[in-house]
Amino acid sequence: MAEVAHQETHGFQTEVKQLLQLMIHSLYSNKEIFLRELVSNAADAADKLRFRALSDNSLYENDGELRVRLSVDKDANTITIADNGIGMTRDQIIEHLGTIAKSGTKEFFSQLSGDQAKDSKLIGQFGVGFYSAFIVADKVTVRSRAAGVDASQGVEWQSAGEGDFTVADIEKKDRGTEIILHLRDDEKEFLDDWRLRSIVSKYSDHINIPVEMYKEEEPERDGPAGPDGEPGEKIPAVPAHWEAVNKATALWNRDKSDVSDDEYKEFYKHISHDFADPLLWSHNKVEGKTEYTSLLYIPSKAPFDMWNRDQKHGLKLFVQRVFIMDDAEQFMPTYLRFVKGLLDSNDLPLNVSREILQDNKITQAMRQGCTKRVLQMLEKLAKNDAEKYQLFWNEFGNVLKEGPAEDFSNKEKVASLLRFASTHNDNDAQNVSLDDYISRMKEGQDKIYFVSADSFAAAKSSPHLEVFRKKGIEVLLLSDRIDEWLMQHLTEYSEKALQSISRGDLDLGELEDEDSKKAQEEAEKEVEGVLERIKTVLGEKVSDVKFTHRLTDSPACVVVDEYGMSTQMIKLMQAAGQPVPEAKYTLELNPEHQLVKLLSSEQDDNRFAQWSDVVFEQALLSEQGSLKDPSSYVQKINKLLLDLVK
Repeated sequence: MAEVAHQETHGFQTEVKQLLQLMIHSLYSNKEIFLRELVSNAADAADKLRFRALSDNSLYENDGELRVRLSVDKDANTITIADNGIGMTRDQIIEHLGTIAKSGTKEFFSQLSGDQAKDSKLIGQFGVGFYSAFIVADKVTVRSRAAGVDASQGVEWQSAGEGDFTVADIEKKDRGTEIILHLRDDEKEFLDDWRLRSIVSKYSDHINIPVEMYKEEEPERDGPAGPDGEPGEKIPAVPAHWEAVNKATALWNRDKSDVSDDEYKEFYKHISHDFADPLLWSHNKVEGKTEYTSLLYIPSKAPFDMWNRDQKHGLKLFVQRVFIMDDAEQFMPTYLRFVKGLLDSNDLPLNVSREILQDNKITQAMRQGCTKRVLQMLEKLAKNDAEKYQLFWNEFGNVLKEGPAEDFSNKEKVASLLRFASTHNDNDAQNVSLDDYISRMKEGQDKIYFVSADSFAAAKSSPHLEVFRKKGIEVLLLSDRIDEWLMQHLTEYSEKALQSISRGDLDLGELEDEDSKKAQEEAEKEVEGVLERIKTVLGEKVSDVKFTHRLTDSPACVVVDEYGMSTQMIKLMQAAGQPVPEAKYTLELNPEHQLVKLLSSEQDDNRFAQWSDVVFEQALLSEQGSLKDPSSYVQKINKLLLDLVK
């Protein structure tokens, strides 16, 4: 054992302590995944060394055969996973093994319920990598040395997974990392060679470097007996040796017909460090002006850091099967940042950098091809399996809504994949496509109508819907924060304009009938003069006061001008800390409503002013969800109620 020196004790980050407690209590029903995670990390370390060595071959230290080795010591009750990859320095080992450098950790832990079955799924979604070692081990020792540094700069990390860990300087002859798991007494099944081999074969066949186990010497023995019963030729002895127990071929370079669904699923878990199976995937080899292989996955669950704009997203990039970089964001638009997978290019240079990728024609061609491929995958899923597509939409729909603004060339295709709640349904499920809406449009209807609000309940009860309900016209109900921004960019679909029903004058065109128009004109004559009186009372509070026939049950509503900033957009900008002008609405009155008729007949100027304020503030409350001075509004209501009962 290497002699240790300069030992220090460090405390785990709070989130690590919580995570280790979950590990130690074995939330996973399938404990063997610890080996998959550790072998996957070892393979990543080998990939990183291969890339670094492109510019500095000395990092190989005269040992260019990259591999992962598993060994067991039944007497010591340990499993060792060793690689000769990039290795870690003292600072790196403290950073990587003492903290969880992930956004969303607080949200993750706040969702843990204490229910082991539910919590294990959350942990799988969060991903834990190295810490899965504590599923089976009560102590873990890590010895590592970074490639290219002196043997005296080795480091040893050790922890029982309780609250702290020690770090010490050691002498380590070979570069790379070895992880020693001191197994719990009830986990001795993992000391069996056959058990480990079967786990590697199950989870790590696709890894493109050999995963080796030690095979004992096989003595010379007789071959199969011949027809006459005589012993066959002697089979020579085989000396003890390290033997690869996985296929060690790049899965993406194999023919699709030779790769099973289980292999695709395991490869996804290897590159994404997700514990759940992917929702779907696409494996393609592209030939022509640009030659590359893509293997793209749609996850089944959204990661915790999906909304963190600082978090790196992207595909793994290989060039001629050599790993180049993680999170190559240049090959996938931001609105598809949930896509996982890899690209292997035959055209890019091995020394390619992120800067070179940025404005590279090959990169642009690959990006267009990958974007098209993902949209085709989703289009096919939506068409053939609506239920499964709904699962996708529930996880990633709000990200896809960024598409029409970001990707003009694919705007129509992305729009066809969007889903909304609508008045066609009684619930808040976002399962109505724009094509569904168009198929149900009334004869003579030439627009797709929508209303946006802070919540589904507010959208569904918006007074702006009243005339649409009366005429049986479907309206999309938008309540996600991003919806208002989406509609700024999605103004037309399939040659049909998208129209907000709370903006500008309402024109139902051919959907209006002559009888209704006559009834409206008569109702307006009955309350003639009320508009000017209210306009005088409200003054600068409103931009205008007019009659409307978009209402059937409410006395009034407020609308913004056709090109004015909507209420939801104002709220969106305020939430982002942006200065916005104060909204000035047009107040629209329903001339057929009893309250408007009462207002018209009110002779007392003071009471008329109070009623005018109340009607206006009611309309504001319905539109905005709140008032600047609710106390004043309540006082006016109370005074008017008391006047009525006198």
